[in-house]
Amino acid sequence: MSDTGDRHRGSVKATVISVDAMGGDLGPEAVVSGLSRALKDEPDLRFIVHGPAAELTPLIEKRGIAGNCEIRDAQGVVKMDDKPTQVMRHGKDTSMWSAIESVRAGEATVCVSCGNTGALMAVSMVRLRKLPGVTRPAIACLWPSRNPQGFNVMLDVGADVRADESDLTQYAFMGASYARNGLGIARPRVGLLNVGTEENKGRSELKSAHEMISARAAEAQFEFVGFVEGGDIPSDRVDVIVTDGFTGNIALKTGEGTAGLIRDFLKQAFGISVMSKLAALLAMGSLRRLSHRIDPRRVNGGVFLGLNGTVVKSHGSSDETGIAAAIKLASTLSQSGFSDRLAARVASLVPHDQDGALTDKKIPDDAE
Repeated sequence: MSDTGDRHRGSVKATVISVDAMGGDLGPEAVVSGLSRALKDEPDLRFIVHGPAAELTPLIEKRGIAGNCEIRDAQGVVKMDDKPTQVMRHGKDTSMWSAIESVRAGEATVCVSCGNTGALMAVSMVRLRKLPGVTRPAIACLWPSRNPQGFNVMLDVGADVRADESDLTQYAFMGASYARNGLGIARPRVGLLNVGTEENKGRSELKSAHEMISARAAEAQFEFVGFVEGGDIPSDRVDVIVTDGFTGNIALKTGEGTAGLIRDFLKQAFGISVMSKLAALLAMGSLRRLSHRIDPRRVNGGVFLGLNGTVVKSHGSSDETGIAAAIKLASTLSQSGFSDRLAARVASLVPHDQDGALTDKKIPDDAE
């Protein structure tokens, strides 16, 4: 099976996306609605949709998108509280497993799922396997920012709570490749998250990673801005923020919670009196733009990096807007040939020699 997947991977001509229709909190109807919405912008997309055929068929036909969808009957569903080990032992009949298999077999270029993050990562790692040289895959997310592209990339945000200096250096390479191919930034600026910007601050692995990334940045065609702090995550100082999964996940959840808190406070403030309601009416256009700017559904989709295939993890609570955003991201990465370019980028980051120094090797230009 692996050999077949390797032979066919990269041979998919049309943009075909494998979709786990059963993992989200809102059920398959929200997923199918998201596919329909995505097709309004990209009518040539094709989907392999995984889940119970009897349930999916009427939903897809109702939306009039049957011509763009191939249904793969998968009766099992991975629940949000299922343990990854349980899924690995008993999950071969699930929609999640089936969706990953389509990427492994080369039938689709990207998998999109709203399902259990731990289970999705476990299945992805076992079925797609890690790229040669990758110790720990990472989850990269898009963060609203002041940059012209509107977003910054941050990784890792939860694939693994640990990361040493070599892992962080790999994250820098993978994050730069993602920013280049996903956001169109020719020379991404990469920062290493720390408690201060001074080079003498932080844990020993951060200081070592700083040296390692600095040594390879020019050759890898990205700009290393050094240490950055939490306040720089949404700034225009940097395009890619590198950190370990423990810190990144806390920052991500804090940011999402803060965005929700701001929306609630605004609603309360503008609903407190007749005058405030009038002010809200006058400011409606600006408020809508602000709400759109901080809406987490617009940046829905964490990308699993470091695997032999691309997996986009959509929020479990995604509605059709969020699903459509994840599909758009998956399509962008697919059309850029991201998986092959990332593999070449990671392969260029060769292991340490016996003295602990990075050996020299020409790094391919994945921007071409």
